[in-house]
Amino acid sequence: MMLIRRLQARELGELLALYAHLHSADDPLPSPPIVESVWQEMLSHPRLQCFGGRVDGALVASCTLTIIPNVTRGCRPYGVIENVVTHAGHRQQGHGRAMLAHALAHAWAEGCYKVMLMTGRTDDATLRFYESSGFDRHAKQAFISKPPH
Repeated sequence: MMLIRRLQARELGELLALYAHLHSADDPLPSPPIVESVWQEMLSHPRLQCFGGRVDGALVASCTLTIIPNVTRGCRPYGVIENVVTHAGHRQQGHGRAMLAHALAHAWAEGCYKVMLMTGRTDDATLRFYESSGFDRHAKQAFISKPPH
């Protein structure tokens, strides 16, 4: 059984190790003091939740939920889920689905009128996973802009 809770400051190293299972290649991290500063900023932000799931003491899954204030939809906020990851050795066991269910329950308890999640993955298994976790891939169209190089 997986225990899910908000991650704490001392768990940054474990989270970074888990993130190795998120992308096969990622931008290099800046110096440790900068990474620690960003982590502290994340932890201090009351509308940002970085959830972690542990099995037998090991961090095996995580996701981040940001709740964004809003002046439409009756001033109800909306949520954005990012960085959904399960350790490769713990996949296909329901941990990712449990993480998303936890994040969604938190968002609904905070009064969110919707929660959005984007993925760069295009394989059908991943898309079906997100759909079976309560997300509709046809509800909206996403557009992404990145800074010029």
